[in-house]
Amino acid sequence: MYISMPRSSRAASGLPPQSHRAIVQLGKDIALARRRRKLPQRLMAERMLVSVQTVQRLEAGDPTVGLAVLASALHVFGMTQRLAALVAPDTDLAGISEDLARLPKTTHAASDDGLDF
Repeated sequence: MYISMPRSSRAASGLPPQSHRAIVQLGKDIALARRRRKLPQRLMAERMLVSVQTVQRLEAGDPTVGLAVLASALHVFGMTQRLAALVAPDTDLAGISEDLARLPKTTHAASDDGLDF
């Protein structure tokens, strides 16, 4: 069993409030998913190869919990694809909008090079 100690992080301490709230909600949702599956924290921790304290920190929305811990929890739930799709290019509406904005506003006809299509 691994023991994980929280680490201080400038990124965690400087989180915007809406990001902090989202992480706390994610932790609550993970706790609910675990309880729905009738998995005690001890068994969840064993399956994730982490300590019970790490599962508790994840479920409490501790922003210093590593991404690998989240990925491991999703794996236990059979939800790994959700992580893979989180910022998938085909669902990134802001990125798609930026790509479209960079397209030329006008197009020019090709020069007459003897090809007739």
